[in-house]
Amino acid sequence: MNTCIRRARPEDAAAIAAVHVAAWQDAYAGLLPHGYLAELSQRRIAAGYGHGMLTRRGEEAVFVAETAADPRRIVGFASARKVRRTGLGGADFAEGEIETLYVLTDYRDRGIGRRLMRASAAHLAAIGCGSAMLWVLSGNNARFFYRHLGGRPVAREAIQVGGEAVEQTALAWNPIETLLAATAFTQES
Repeated sequence: MNTCIRRARPEDAAAIAAVHVAAWQDAYAGLLPHGYLAELSQRRIAAGYGHGMLTRRGEEAVFVAETAADPRRIVGFASARKVRRTGLGGADFAEGEIETLYVLTDYRDRGIGRRLMRASAAHLAAIGCGSAMLWVLSGNNARFFYRHLGGRPVAREAIQVGGEAVEQTALAWNPIETLLAATAFTQES
């Protein structure tokens, strides 16, 4: 199934939130408290994404993957910006950060995540970031995808999610060209 990657618009917020909730409930089952995942508010999350897109500055970008067969069906998204955190977890490791990357379960293993990563990396490079990073829960299987793309673990930290401590790992691509090369289109893609 063909998908296109494009910049998100504020009217995409509800569909982005639906992907966010579904992806969290799938990917984080067993890693985060069940009650926390069950109570994720699609409406609240949509409001946050909508507000963020309306007020974003040029250094921030959200990309969506939508199916070609049904152009309004958003099946994944990613967001990227210059790193905001200093010290452990941010500017020490990279200049740009991929904040989110979520793809619906039925659309995984089709190259959509790789293409969203490429759009994010290209955006970061375009705004002058020479390196990129992201955080992933250490128990999340997505860490293997990021490692396959050349992400190097650079830090770990404990965070609180839903009242429980979980570990997350920072992965970095320095220089950012390593991520751009790893996500480049090939005949096999």
